[in-house]
Amino acid sequence: MDASIPDLRRCAWAEGDALMQAYHDEEWGIPVTDSRALWEMLILEGFQAGLSWRTILHRRENFRAAFEGFDPERIAAYDEARIERLMADAGIIRARAKITATIGNARAYLAMRKQGEDFSDFVWAFVDHRPISGDGIALPARTKLSETLSAALKKRGFKFAGPVIVYAWMQAVGMVNDHALHCFRREISSA
Repeated sequence: MDASIPDLRRCAWAEGDALMQAYHDEEWGIPVTDSRALWEMLILEGFQAGLSWRTILHRRENFRAAFEGFDPERIAAYDEARIERLMADAGIIRARAKITATIGNARAYLAMRKQGEDFSDFVWAFVDHRPISGDGIALPARTKLSETLSAALKKRGFKFAGPVIVYAWMQAVGMVNDHALHCFRREISSA
């Protein structure tokens, strides 16, 4: 997208920071169907809990390096020594509960796969495998749908997957189109 076009209108949260603007223009709300990429975003949304997405976005490459490209098989094998190395990594959010949840979430993801349950098919089934649109005005923190999907994820062993985190994740991966009515991405993301 050409950020130099003066009439290009975006969601308000994307203004004022070049990385946030690029994320908005090129990623946020665009449907993601790759299971591993969906899982990575769920993990990053979990790390965002209590913080701003800007904080996570500016550290995303550090997270990818620290968690070995978000390879669930590698992460599932992490031990206490690896947790301590992550706790010492100033490039990520050093929250033990979030780090241990990431390890548990890798195990939950792999357990689903072992049982023949594709993560992408599983989560996209909650929206009938096509994005749904918000009203473009209100941005709820959670919805009945995010509560239902959160409960299903928790039942499979996922942590840091509460309804608020899940709704933010659903927006990020394009399951829900919550671009503002005036935003140039709204119609593109609905297509």
